[in-house]
Amino acid sequence: MEQSKFIKHRLPCTACDSSDAVSVNEDGSAKCFSCNTWYVKYDQNIIGEKVENKVNNSNPLNAHGGVFAPLTDRSIKKETAQKYGVKVVYGSDGALAQHIYPYHINNEIVANKIRYIRDKKFSVTGSFTGTGLFGQNEFKEGGKYITLVEGEADAMAAYELLGEKWAVVSIKRGASSAVKDVKESIEYLESFDNIMICFDKDKAGEEASKQVASIIKPGKARIITLPNGYKDANDMLRQGKFQEFTRAWWDAKVYTPSGIIRVSEKEHDFFNREKLDSVPYPYEGLNKKLEGLRQRELLTVCGGTGLGKSSFTREIEHWLVEKTKDNVGVIALEESWQRTVDGILSIEADARLYVDSVRDQFDQETLRDMYRKVFGDDRVFVHAHFGTNDIDDIFSKLRYLIVGCDCKWVIVDHLHMLVSATSEGDERRAIDNIMTRLRSMVEETGAGIILVSHLRRISGDKGHENGVTVSLSHLRGSNSIAQLSDCVIALERNQQADDDLESRTTKLRILKSRYTGDVGLATSLIYDPVTGRMAEENYSDLLNDDDGVPF
Repeated sequence: MEQSKFIKHRLPCTACDSSDAVSVNEDGSAKCFSCNTWYVKYDQNIIGEKVENKVNNSNPLNAHGGVFAPLTDRSIKKETAQKYGVKVVYGSDGALAQHIYPYHINNEIVANKIRYIRDKKFSVTGSFTGTGLFGQNEFKEGGKYITLVEGEADAMAAYELLGEKWAVVSIKRGASSAVKDVKESIEYLESFDNIMICFDKDKAGEEASKQVASIIKPGKARIITLPNGYKDANDMLRQGKFQEFTRAWWDAKVYTPSGIIRVSEKEHDFFNREKLDSVPYPYEGLNKKLEGLRQRELLTVCGGTGLGKSSFTREIEHWLVEKTKDNVGVIALEESWQRTVDGILSIEADARLYVDSVRDQFDQETLRDMYRKVFGDDRVFVHAHFGTNDIDDIFSKLRYLIVGCDCKWVIVDHLHMLVSATSEGDERRAIDNIMTRLRSMVEETGAGIILVSHLRRISGDKGHENGVTVSLSHLRGSNSIAQLSDCVIALERNQQADDDLESRTTKLRILKSRYTGDVGLATSLIYDPVTGRMAEENYSDLLNDDDGVPF
């Protein structure tokens, strides 16, 4: 039959039930590019006065016909196509029209995936049920390497790129069904020593690679990372990148799931890690226990009401400004920014500047000089919204302090004001969520966060105001405070003591120290009501903790 130009296409076929595989020529003849059936005369309403099927085979799947030939649109050799059993079908105009990819059960073709060149669509005849991976029929079980790719053309391309030396197979139904396809052939794949995964270099392919690798026996899966600018193996074949593909193939590392590392691969990181510089505390006893204050840690300071938590943190805030060049941020949710500034400046002045009568004792010039000394180099940032009631807004401000203002240290006073800013009805759950967010912020940014927390009321006659010894169980609301903090410092003071010195003495007890592991009584601070300062008791006089054990 002399070929003529087709004038209609995407019409139905009665032979294979395709809805859009028939093209009609000028002379009224037609061809189904799905099953290779020819119509001598095709009428869209009657569909076929006479049908000639050019292929006569007992297996209806072979009715697709086709011939072994190079896949010119994919730069794949005839020999490779023949090895994988892939045939091509030419259109009435002589142009390449289809690829036909066979799927087998026991060497018998039970399904064909047909790729239409013109519109790049696919159709399937037969059933994938029980079939293996594409190409599985061509490579016997066992061997050193097998490469798993995302598409049939990629399988043939990778086979050529690797010098036709190693087994290469493909999943059947794309990245979204990769895990399902692999599970169906897991025993076959795991018969090889190494399973090289080379899916498309896009989000779907990268995610599918990890999902597939995670279900394969540990130590066998390796994920190939293609060079930038190349989407898949066939892309590299068409551009002649044999060496580049081979290099990426050999460079593939054994897959380990997120959170699991191979220590042998971390030697450089171990010996070249960034040193965590510590800032000494203003108190000798704390330094002996904790070896300083560090960034990338979450420190929780806890104590009962009125025991000096805010005074203690003011000392720390001023100390960080004075002894480091780091930016410091303060979020004090129970006070205005002026009160926060007054508190820090009071440490500098050695006087309670937040009390008007004390403040009036200083002339404006002296106050201005101190202000500029402490705040003039633009390193201190203070939260200025008293009484905010939105937890996400507070965390946004916290992130801005760290990332936008480059604060290496942020003091948050206090935890239970954060809880009150949530819509969570359950306090324990709210604290869990807040502590998790704070922990994540520390890990993500590397900042040091100092958190102030209250203690829960305890049963019995002796409460925290009477100097009761604090334990981790006294932390109010949730175990996550102790679990997610790197360090917990508790303040103890007997406010009700008859002795004036005792009533002004605050013990600092280390409840947790992830860095040193050293816990127990650290030192004692004496509050001076005139200056508002907390000074360390002569350390040499602190011989015993309250259990009588020297420290």
